[in-house]
Amino acid sequence: MKKTSTRLADGRELMYFDARDDVVRDAPDLRPLEATTTASEIRYDPLLDEWVVIASHRQGRIYHPPANECPLCPSRDGRLSEIPAADYDVAVFENRFPSLTMAAAAATASTVLPGGSERLGADGLALTRPGVGRCEVVCFTSNHDASFADLTPQQVGLVLDAWTDRTAELSALPGVEQVFCFENRGAEIGVTLGHPHGQIYAYPFVTPRTERMLAAAAAHRRRTGRNLFDDLLAAERATQGTPGDRVVIAGEHWTAFVPHAAHWPYEVHLYPNRRVGDLLALNDAERAEFCTVYLDLLRRFDLLFDTPGNRTPYIAAWHQSPVGSAPGSGSELALHMELFTIRRTVGKLKFLAGSESGMDVFINDVSPETAAQRLREVSP
Repeated sequence: MKKTSTRLADGRELMYFDARDDVVRDAPDLRPLEATTTASEIRYDPLLDEWVVIASHRQGRIYHPPANECPLCPSRDGRLSEIPAADYDVAVFENRFPSLTMAAAAATASTVLPGGSERLGADGLALTRPGVGRCEVVCFTSNHDASFADLTPQQVGLVLDAWTDRTAELSALPGVEQVFCFENRGAEIGVTLGHPHGQIYAYPFVTPRTERMLAAAAAHRRRTGRNLFDDLLAAERATQGTPGDRVVIAGEHWTAFVPHAAHWPYEVHLYPNRRVGDLLALNDAERAEFCTVYLDLLRRFDLLFDTPGNRTPYIAAWHQSPVGSAPGSGSELALHMELFTIRRTVGKLKFLAGSESGMDVFINDVSPETAAQRLREVSP
């Protein structure tokens, strides 16, 4: 893998990840761009003990452009895009409309706390911090009409290299506490650009979801002396061949299963069989098998429903340990991917209505065992 770092016309970083070492990436960004401006801040919710990102400048971001104006396609035939090269393997760049940025200005109209970064309102509750962090866009391929499931294992390996590289570099940025790699696919999910791409967020806090998992793991450790994720994976693998079988794919190095208490109609968790804390800790064999297992899983998702082009809308989310956690198998949180769709059947979506949005209590219309059986049946 060869990585080339350059700058766009407004100063944002752009990185090319190429499979060949002899590729030269020197095409300049010829667009007359002004420097980006952001108004990002994070505000503390004392009722839920969590941070909320306020990024009002994102209202003006690009929304469903026609294919011939896609900003993620290569720059060709006189049309300039976010990627100056006429072709690319994998490209990663700083989002022009980021929710978080290392250049975030300090919040105003409040009292500065000791240390200078946090500000507290006169009521003593309205805690605000600059929205410091980083948001990047990951373009999986230059082919606008492809999807992740269309990639070859070698192309997936290059994307995995990019995710790993960005996890390492973003984790080293001052103030970053967690790195989140993810993909949203489909207009039903809320995707505004049709080109196959994902994103990476570098948060200035540990996310609420991760905090809850870590708290559950700590409680399990106190009760049993064992790791929660190890026990969970072992329990799911033990269902194989039983009436309650929830395993979809059982590889030498990875296991994909529908969790016992799945929130979504079709939800699969993908774990390495050896517990590691983040992408950096995967070995060569694990990295190689991931490429084939993940493609198998995505292609099964695409066969679930009779949708246009057989492309099921989904979210794919990597869960990694917070920055500074114990490396390798010493991490209490296990690296894993959670893949799920909001589609529950043909022509019907799972909406987050009163119970889910109002109380965080999910109601699933598809039993996990039925979902797992269906995913095993639709083998590509």
